[in-house]
Amino acid sequence: MQKFDVIIVGGGMVGLTTALAIRKNSALSVAIIDTQPLIDITPKYDVRVSAINSVSQQLFNNLDVWQDIQKSRVQPYQNMHIWDKAGYGHIDFGLNDLSQSEHKGQLGWIIENSIIRQALWKKADQDAGIRFFTEEKLTNIAMGDSDVFASFSSLPPITSKLVIGADGANSWVRQQMKISLTFRDYDHHAIFATIKCPQGHQNTAWQVFLDTGPLALLPLSSADENKQTLCSIVWSTSPEEAKKLTSLSEDDFAKALTAASDGKLGNISLVSDLHSYPLTMRYAQNFVKDRVVLVGDAAHTIHPLAGQGVNLGLLDAASLAQLLTETIPETGLINPSWFSSIKLKQFERWRKTEAAEMIVAMEAIKQTFTPQKAPVKILRGIGMSIINQVKPIKNVMIKQALGFKSHLPDLSKMVD
Repeated sequence: MQKFDVIIVGGGMVGLTTALAIRKNSALSVAIIDTQPLIDITPKYDVRVSAINSVSQQLFNNLDVWQDIQKSRVQPYQNMHIWDKAGYGHIDFGLNDLSQSEHKGQLGWIIENSIIRQALWKKADQDAGIRFFTEEKLTNIAMGDSDVFASFSSLPPITSKLVIGADGANSWVRQQMKISLTFRDYDHHAIFATIKCPQGHQNTAWQVFLDTGPLALLPLSSADENKQTLCSIVWSTSPEEAKKLTSLSEDDFAKALTAASDGKLGNISLVSDLHSYPLTMRYAQNFVKDRVVLVGDAAHTIHPLAGQGVNLGLLDAASLAQLLTETIPETGLINPSWFSSIKLKQFERWRKTEAAEMIVAMEAIKQTFTPQKAPVKILRGIGMSIINQVKPIKNVMIKQALGFKSHLPDLSKMVD
């Protein structure tokens, strides 16, 4: 029977980052269980992208994986333009709203999920202390006196001291451990696609708030840097509107998209299929149970309107790794109490608080832009205009978007 210190169920972006973060500062052995194959990087763009903020970029850099991500398609952006379709309010964020020490020449990076996952996977595969199990899914997790037993359908079971569930929104680990879930339907479906915009994305992340929900147009990298015409869209709208939009012809959908974005990027055309799925807020009532920990979407999911979901999960990974390994560099040995309940509860308090704050913030933004009567729309527009003109307020908001917080894990901080 193979023994490991940590078993991570889920080899997505958060699970792989957790493994690399644990290994960065310790000799703990890690098993990663995931049967989802890697997606080949081809000229065809992945419709699922992530907005990586400065804190997450620094985490990837400290894990020595950022240079590998950059070898593929990565699109930085220096500006954000947000406007209200129903009013006149708008907010523009740019690098000039921050001091040079507060940014790295970018506000963020739009990267295809498959590119991030592949770079992380390859880095983990090069680590002798990480072992992948990709042939079978787990069938059972059982708690022993000193070990956790993870069983497959036909492969021999493996054991560890700790199991980390990083297996997504419909987490099997969470269900197996009977961890209760608080959830609420956002009454939105998200439509994803890759589009071409003849006027170019201008290294800008665009977002318009419509009566039915927000539409984001996120810049994508292009082989020809002079033709910055590709974007990824995330259009969050009512289930009825999503069904209507996804049933349109390509030309009619493109026309609807052009109208929704006020033609700011020109006459848009589709270059991929449309994909849609319902949006749900999820919040696990426990992030820790026995010797099982939940991270990323297994612990929480939020509305994509601010693009912070994956960044929140990556902070889970760095935070957990720090707490598990913080005493190891000092002694050079694996402390028997590295997975103590005190450390795990500390992680739970830390990350549950931040997840709850983010859920509340997303709900507040969503409610602010729901259809309102004329006087409220006017006040909303005035509020956006005030924010746009008052630099200290903008500075606070943009720092939040960049991921800067008072309590960050060490791996997410810039190394002097």
